[in-house]
Amino acid sequence: MTRAYVGLGANLGDRERTLREAVAALGAEEGIAVVAVSALRETEPVGVGEQPLFLNGAAALETTLEAPELLERLLAVEQRFGRVRVPGEHGPRTLDLDLLLYGEEETEEPGLAVPHPRLHERRFVLEPLVELDPGLVVPGRGTVESLLRGLH
Repeated sequence: MTRAYVGLGANLGDRERTLREAVAALGAEEGIAVVAVSALRETEPVGVGEQPLFLNGAAALETTLEAPELLERLLAVEQRFGRVRVPGEHGPRTLDLDLLLYGEEETEEPGLAVPHPRLHERRFVLEPLVELDPGLVVPGRGTVESLLRGLH
């Protein structure tokens, strides 16, 4: 079993309901157990143009799936909730499930980067991770708690 962390986000529709149902959908997947879910928090959008506020959080998972397969499941759940991914686009979305960490692995391949490449720069990602596990280590960067303290 590998402990993985997934970022949760939505800024269209019934955001809280979508995030809670998406977490339930993940937990129903074979090879995935949801261990913990952070509180959800409203955040300013990071990206281009005017768009509604996000609701963000994170979930800790235990999984028997390898990272690429877990990512495929995350993307499939997003699609079930109406998400259409457009490469390079950071616009409004019904659901955003980002694979933030996968055990202690560091992977960089087309379509999959773990740890998430901007995790250490984003308060809306670090705060929920600190809530779940303040001593959680981001490979090559340090603990999520120290990374959060380093943000301005």
